[in-house]
Amino acid sequence: MMTDPNADPLFSARVSGSVQGVGFRAWVHSMATRLGLDGYVRNLADGSVEVIASGQQVALDELLSLLKSGPPGATVRSVVVERPDAKVTRPSVPPGFRIQF
Repeated sequence: MMTDPNADPLFSARVSGSVQGVGFRAWVHSMATRLGLDGYVRNLADGSVEVIASGQQVALDELLSLLKSGPPGATVRSVVVERPDAKVTRPSVPPGFRIQF
C-alpha cells in the first residue's frame, strides 16, 4: 500500500473550562500557525472550544500539550481528544489554520 505524501495525522479536541471570551481562539490560532498546522478553532454552543488540526505528529503533540494549559486568563478543565484511524489528505484549498465563527 502506497502512503500518500500529502496525508497527515489529524486530531479533534474539545477544550472545556473558562475558554470563551478570554482570547483562547486567537491564542490557538497563533500557536497552530507557529507550529505549521492546518485546521481551525471555533467556539461551541455549550461553552467549550473545538480544535481540528492536521500536520506533522510532533507539532500536533506540542499543540495538544499547549491546549492543556491554555493562554493566560483561561482555565482549562479538560481536553477530550479524538484521533481518527486514517490519516487525512490535506484539502486542495489554501492550507493554514483558521478561526471559525
